[in-house]
Amino acid sequence: MSEFQRLLLSVAEALPWLDRSLEPWQWLGALSGLLAEQRAGASVEDWIVDGEAMVHRSAALEPGVILKGPLWIGPRCKVASHAYLRGGVILCPGATVGPGCEVKTAIIGPDSRLAHFNFVGDSVLGADVNLEAGSILANYWNERDDKTIRLHLAGKAMMPGVEKLGSLLGDHVRVGANAVLSPGTALGAGAVVPRLGLVEQDRMAQQAAR
Repeated sequence: MSEFQRLLLSVAEALPWLDRSLEPWQWLGALSGLLAEQRAGASVEDWIVDGEAMVHRSAALEPGVILKGPLWIGPRCKVASHAYLRGGVILCPGATVGPGCEVKTAIIGPDSRLAHFNFVGDSVLGADVNLEAGSILANYWNERDDKTIRLHLAGKAMMPGVEKLGSLLGDHVRVGANAVLSPGTALGAGAVVPRLGLVEQDRMAQQAAR
């Protein structure tokens, strides 16, 4: 098991139908097919299936939410007004998405919370992760000619071979208000990012790869 698979073990345990042999960013690439399989086997007693959206009957969605499938919104989840979920999203049991958030191609772990006005792109969050208001998980090097995504964790570097990848956050990570996590950020369990903080691990990843 790689460092990155261990980092998101809580997500694999919450979603036993994920392939544990894959790296977390590979889960994101496989979301469309995985969620189609889940919809096909959904119990109408427990789930509401509307097109490509699959919502557990115990989940609460406020007015004004925009859902663009494929989506899997699990038990006890809460999605507040004017949140925008698109491009393949899984909300694990107990996850909360606050008002005005945008979540794109991401897995939000059990009991994790997005406060409000967050952007989470192409990311996997573990259990009990908390993003304060306005924090951003960027997924693309818009400002660079070199778009290469590089990951760095526990002294090891990896190039996942994708052009878009946001953050991989372990359990209990705390991200302060208006912080920015640059593309390819990986944070271990319990890490804390201060308010207005900038996390940019790309340089460390390049050094570790040498």
